[in-house]
Amino acid sequence: MTEWQKTSCVLCFNNCGLEVVTEGSKIVKVRGEKENPRSQGYLCRKGANIPYFQNNLERLRFPLKKIGDRFERISWDTALDEIAAKLKEIVQTHGPRSIAYMGGGGQGCHFEAAFGVRFLNGLGSRNHYSPLAQELTGFFWVSGKAFGRQYMHSFPDINGSDFLVFWGANPMVSHDIPNAPVVLRNKKKEPNFLMAVIDPRVSETAKLADIHLRLNPGTDALLFKAMIKILLTEGLFAKDYLAAKVNGFEAIRSWFDDVDVEENCSVCGLDPNAVREFTRLFATRKTAMRSDLGILMGRHSTLNSYLELILLTLTGRIGVKGGNVFLGHLMPMGSHTPEEDPKTWKTVMTNIPLIMGVFPPNVLPEEIDNDHPQRIRALIVSGSNPLRSYADTRAYEKAFAKLDLLVTIEVAMSETAVLSHYVLPARSGYEKWDGTFFQWGYPDYYFDMRRPVVQPDGEQVEEATIFVELAQRLEMIPDYPSKLRELAKDRLSFGLALMEYIRANPKAEPWLPYILAMTIGEELGSKNLSTLWGLLARFPMMHKEDVTRAGYKVSPLTGEEIFKKILNTPGGVKIGVVDSENDLSVLKTPDKKIHILFPEMESWVKEVTPAAEQTQLVNKDYPMVLIAGNHMEMVANTIMRDPAWNEGRRPCTLRINPKDAENLGIRDGDMVLVETEAGSVKVEVEVTDSSFRGQVIIPHGFGLIHGGETYGVNVNQLAPAKHRDRLAGTPLHRYIPCRVRRA
Repeated sequence: MTEWQKTSCVLCFNNCGLEVVTEGSKIVKVRGEKENPRSQGYLCRKGANIPYFQNNLERLRFPLKKIGDRFERISWDTALDEIAAKLKEIVQTHGPRSIAYMGGGGQGCHFEAAFGVRFLNGLGSRNHYSPLAQELTGFFWVSGKAFGRQYMHSFPDINGSDFLVFWGANPMVSHDIPNAPVVLRNKKKEPNFLMAVIDPRVSETAKLADIHLRLNPGTDALLFKAMIKILLTEGLFAKDYLAAKVNGFEAIRSWFDDVDVEENCSVCGLDPNAVREFTRLFATRKTAMRSDLGILMGRHSTLNSYLELILLTLTGRIGVKGGNVFLGHLMPMGSHTPEEDPKTWKTVMTNIPLIMGVFPPNVLPEEIDNDHPQRIRALIVSGSNPLRSYADTRAYEKAFAKLDLLVTIEVAMSETAVLSHYVLPARSGYEKWDGTFFQWGYPDYYFDMRRPVVQPDGEQVEEATIFVELAQRLEMIPDYPSKLRELAKDRLSFGLALMEYIRANPKAEPWLPYILAMTIGEELGSKNLSTLWGLLARFPMMHKEDVTRAGYKVSPLTGEEIFKKILNTPGGVKIGVVDSENDLSVLKTPDKKIHILFPEMESWVKEVTPAAEQTQLVNKDYPMVLIAGNHMEMVANTIMRDPAWNEGRRPCTLRINPKDAENLGIRDGDMVLVETEAGSVKVEVEVTDSSFRGQVIIPHGFGLIHGGETYGVNVNQLAPAKHRDRLAGTPLHRYIPCRVRRA
């Protein structure tokens, strides 16, 4: 085709609107879509290089089975028959805890999760390992305690703020907020607006900021405590807000009595007067804050999120315009699984609870590589590449060799696929109907269902098809009336018959995605589309006020109206508008207040002292600190496998401060050996003032094997699996002790 077609990017969670020209199965031209209501024509370097993703020479086209040390092409029926038989045997012999699923968290395609998670649960297992738990589960845990649900998260109201704080975040490159370079440069033009960055590095965002607190790596918790102490000492906390909307303030107030601001700031490497002035600005302006992996994957990960909650709450910045607000969504990103609920599983060997329905990939090797009778023996990996994406690659390689069954569902032959017993080819995000549940809009929120713009060049299928076929073979799907398939052409009649069936058979409700896929999905030609229809059938009645504010007249037909509108509107449509005047009304706590007393966190809060931190920050064997992975315009996780998209650049180097390089006798372009407790890699040096002294940086998403050659280094070889958060298991990738020397 030669005309431009509308679609969206699958390389980060913003899913910006694109327009593409295609030829056969290939994308040949790309530009930003100006009419997209979310991105409005914005296009970053990653999105512009989407053809390198779609036109991958290593695309999987047919089902493969490993026989000996090589793969052989097999039919879909053979692959699915054999996989179903093996899963059945493993569950019957070793029980449901022996099965795990890793998927449901891609950047552009989320509908697979509706089928993967249900399939896992149908086998009796809750062992869902997700990339969300690679970074965010401590944050989710804190949100659940504070707001009543782990899937409720507050995000900055960029437009309404006049003081925007980025802590451990670099949105100018990582796009922590949509269209970040455009949005932030425009905000900078507003009178009386200030932007602050808290980060050891001189990041791209720090260069734009008015204030940069360049604290010592790993000292974020001390800075949080110092700021909270300043608020309490100077009476800068929001007294009326706390009295009306917060539960637990008086109980935690004494936890900060012994904090010495000067000593905390000294260990942080910051001027106490600068911290005091910054805290006053934070408390007295329309402050909104965005934290990211700098603290979420740093020392004291979950504690950092808890102290962030306290800081925002004391200053009255949650649920108010210009502060941190709750966004609307079609579907939450996960489920609420509080650890006190006896139904909430914990990992067998590492005792980590499900948080928002998922376990951290960080602990999976330990759950496989042991002699426990309930150890994990079978794993289905869908749209993930743990051999390059997750901590401690060698531990993963060792553990995967012990699996009785490893199935990978993937677009291209990944490093994980190479180790699998079966490899099943999935359609790319441009060959099927799919979308994500990421949502950043406020107060308006949208949904975009990406349509197929190219035809698959092989036997690739929607991931949903694979799970439905396996479930059928295992006789997991409940019987349903044959008339549902017959009524699929008339969706109104179908919906009425479906509701009647579910009322009479409530135990069948969890299997709705499968029933929809086998009925209305056949009529629509997409199982993913049938899931969207099912979500929208309920959405207007569950969110009447939001839908009404978006301009719809709510009735039993509104879901169908929105569904048709989405089908006919590439780029997405507005589906709801939150009540910005009463944002805290969405709280799910029993008293409808923000809860900030977490008794289990008291000892952790109090143990973080200047004296204790000074001792723990020193490692004589590994005297430097490695940031294992960071966002760059040349990094797209492991989704972009063809290195040609970075040709002519230096995409994978060790960035080091000039003083450190001088002390080590290293020059720009030299090769060095980086060593940690987990392993070592040789990598090219890039000397730059942006790096903090004593801290080095290697980006993630490299070490990929393409055309038989390895490009860059796999930084996860340097990340020890047990170097993780004590509560949530989050890998502490932003603070890994290391040593560096000339190769």
